[in-house]
Amino acid sequence: MDNRSGLLMQRYEVGRLLGQGNFAKVYHARNIRTAESVAIKMIDKEKVLKVGLMDQIKREISVMRLIRHPNVVRLYEVMATKKKIYFVLEYVKGGELFNKVAKGRLKEDVARKYFQQLISAVDFCHNRGVYHRDLKPENLLLDENGNVKVSDFGLSALAESKRQDGLLHTTCGSPAYVAPEVISRKGYDGAKADIWSCGVVLYVLLAGYLPFHDSNLMEMYRKIEKAEFKCPNWFSPQVRKLLAKILDPNPRTRISMTKIMAHPWFKMGLDEREAATETPVADVDVTSSSNDSMKLAATMNAFDIISCAAGFDLSGLFADPDHRKEARFTSRQPAAAIISKLEEVARSLRLKVQKKEGGIIEMEGSKQGRKGVLTIDAEIFEVTPSFHLVEMKMTNGDTLEYEKVWKEEIRPALKDIVWVWQGEQVQPPS
Repeated sequence: MDNRSGLLMQRYEVGRLLGQGNFAKVYHARNIRTAESVAIKMIDKEKVLKVGLMDQIKREISVMRLIRHPNVVRLYEVMATKKKIYFVLEYVKGGELFNKVAKGRLKEDVARKYFQQLISAVDFCHNRGVYHRDLKPENLLLDENGNVKVSDFGLSALAESKRQDGLLHTTCGSPAYVAPEVISRKGYDGAKADIWSCGVVLYVLLAGYLPFHDSNLMEMYRKIEKAEFKCPNWFSPQVRKLLAKILDPNPRTRISMTKIMAHPWFKMGLDEREAATETPVADVDVTSSSNDSMKLAATMNAFDIISCAAGFDLSGLFADPDHRKEARFTSRQPAAAIISKLEEVARSLRLKVQKKEGGIIEMEGSKQGRKGVLTIDAEIFEVTPSFHLVEMKMTNGDTLEYEKVWKEEIRPALKDIVWVWQGEQVQPPS
């Protein structure tokens, strides 16, 4: 950012600080071309690398690209320099829903409106295989019309994050809002865990305080695991019944999203014309400091799509380019042809080939090197049926040995299927 002019990428005029955390600051900004207000989340690359949060940043980009819903904060574009990553987000100027609740409980019809919008957004996410995993009033923003906007997808998970048992296994979220099965660490259904958190949010909106609270964290967890809570006398009978079904400690018998939306209390005052409809997914614009940009309609996650632009590879922002243990290239060959070529190259180098979960091809040496057996993984991402991104990286062995084999043997052997090597300023063949 040009500090003298307050301009970012010659596109945004950056204004006041809206908030900050350990790794990022959020500023109000104005789009110079459209005069539209936006929020810019500035992430310190060095800090997130130090604590190993880069995967979380990638996941947040990927998830937010999938979600286009009137009750979800929109990600307009991602920009990056050598030191910073910038999320350009929809500016939601009403602040956190938490600030409203902090002043006292809400009237039932007001709480219901917020809850209806929350459920609509979360159900939309679930239908796209996205689980938020950190739903709480602090992550629910309000726009100028008083509508809820779900934010902060940093802890979200995609359906492909599930293990073979079909469950998620990462313990995350805010303690007071987390579902009992998440605490037990035995694996959980992301959708059912989100439903529980929505129930806690509803209780807080109506009561003005948490259903499960104790100064001793373990005691609070015990209450959550047994669903020990009491409804205040001002809760209506219908909302009591709904909360009992949502805050069911058994995820198997916990109410589903479909049944929540069919519940009489939920449907009261719901304007069907305002029911959320799917908005076509617009591609997130991704820009480097040289103002190059690209758009691709793709089935890959957004961070991988970034890498497909010739001469524009964000991975260079996150690793030392002189000692990378991975390489990416795009290919116009079908996946079967790419796999066949990789197997051919592996055989010529006497590498054992094994297909792993998630479509990863592992190539492993037969001899012990200085730091173990050299192992290289190759993963193929489909952009379109005739256009693929291939990521190859060393997962074990000695870096110098890998670099020698890569430069002298593997890379030259792949020239027949490579369209563009990522990160190189070359024109792709016609």
